[in-house]
Amino acid sequence: MAASVTYEFYSQTYGGGLSESAFGLSLPAATRHVRWLVGAREPGDDELVSYQRAVCAAVDAFAEFGEGQVGGFSIGDFKVTHYEDEGTTGVEIATQEALKELVGTSLAFCGVR
Repeated sequence: MAASVTYEFYSQTYGGGLSESAFGLSLPAATRHVRWLVGAREPGDDELVSYQRAVCAAVDAFAEFGEGQVGGFSIGDFKVTHYEDEGTTGVEIATQEALKELVGTSLAFCGVR
């Protein structure tokens, strides 16, 4: 697949700050998610960098928030969560961040198929 993202791209071009191992742990979910966002379309040459940046944005979101619910805090064994009004999820945050990178490309088109 021509649109794969390497740690070198993530750290040097995108400017991400995760370690290589943390990047590697989040990359499969991020790649899967961005491919879903774009309807599994392959980016053209003029869209490749935007696509790769979208994957990097999703990597950062999944590394920080995971794929589940976001909200709450813990101090030692004491834990408070803020899920009663559904809140948001790591997937929603990854979607928002990835779409910001896809703006202006045909990959972000959300029309009727």
